[in-house]
Amino acid sequence: MQVHSTPPAKKAVLKPLAAATFLLRNARQTVPLTGVIMLAVLLICGIVSLINSIPFSIRTIYLYSKQVLGVTPRGDASQTPALIEMIKKDPPVPLERVTTARAVGTTVTSIVGKWPFAALGLKQKDMQYWLAKQSVRGINGRLPAAGKPEAMISEPIARNLNLKLGDKLLKPGDDEAYSPYPVKIVGIAKTDMWLMLMSYEYIKTNHFPDVDAILVFAKTPRDQDKLNRWAVKAFEGKRAQVLAYHKIEEDSDDMFKILYKILNVIIGTLVLVITIMMGMLINIYQSQRLVEFGLLQALGYTKRQLLARVLRETFSVIVFGWILGVVCAYLLLRLTKSILMDPKAFALNTLDPTAFSYTVPIPAAILIIATLTVIGRFRKFDPVSVVERRLV
Repeated sequence: MQVHSTPPAKKAVLKPLAAATFLLRNARQTVPLTGVIMLAVLLICGIVSLINSIPFSIRTIYLYSKQVLGVTPRGDASQTPALIEMIKKDPPVPLERVTTARAVGTTVTSIVGKWPFAALGLKQKDMQYWLAKQSVRGINGRLPAAGKPEAMISEPIARNLNLKLGDKLLKPGDDEAYSPYPVKIVGIAKTDMWLMLMSYEYIKTNHFPDVDAILVFAKTPRDQDKLNRWAVKAFEGKRAQVLAYHKIEEDSDDMFKILYKILNVIIGTLVLVITIMMGMLINIYQSQRLVEFGLLQALGYTKRQLLARVLRETFSVIVFGWILGVVCAYLLLRLTKSILMDPKAFALNTLDPTAFSYTVPIPAAILIIATLTVIGRFRKFDPVSVVERRLV
């Protein structure tokens, strides 16, 4: 009877020139290199994301203005009818609604401190339209009654100022949120927009100056942006102040221009320091492998094969470190957002493309320096002398 024996399974053998061979067998040398790159990417991505959150938060606070064009007659109430007539006469897009409103100045808390905000006073017929424009999904409570010291706020405002139904939004004794009568919160709107809504009649009776602001609505967001840009040019030099979202974007960019220049200097210095340090580490790292390279070349591997192997290893370490850094940065930003930002409704983009693009120079610079270092070392490399020293 013939018995067939199963041959023993062969053990997987790593290819000697595979990029993973040395990296896996010598984790003590490769992990620190990967860790340095990861920490550098994490640091840069975190710094840029947090800096970007400042203008991003400001734009988020005033995002409601993207749905409307605001025009004020600079304190001259007699100019309001003329401005309305001018807007209706030759608009660049079809108008959906033109109405008047009042506003009361107050403040909200931003990342950089207290920031001016306006409690908008609307007539009862305009309130529901305004809420629909701001994508309000519902209201806890109710709308402010005509002529009453009442207010409705949105969920971000409630979190930011730590307010709830029944609390006072404006008070006689508060210089930054003043009203001659305590203004009670009677509703909280379910929306991501920052909104404060009051009665037009109450503001007209109790707050000065006695001047209406004009609110102009287009039919679509695209038309609204076109209308806003037209109004800025049309009213230039006239006795009118235009409030448009694209102007807020431009002003926030100008406001933080110097800050971003400083940030670029910091990031550039950090990239330079990290690159020099990594170049030194890679040089030391490759010096410790001279015997390995000498023996492999003595066994018949060409210098070009060894150079290609080292470059693949270096590329793998750099790319893996960068990917790990990006993932860790994202997780850290998510944690920061949930713990520090969300309780105050501050805006933070955890997938900020600008922040992640700032990390690209690090692996690119390190790869260039590492490649030049490796090529320079292999150019002067003599495997015979290495083997002779090893044998002696």
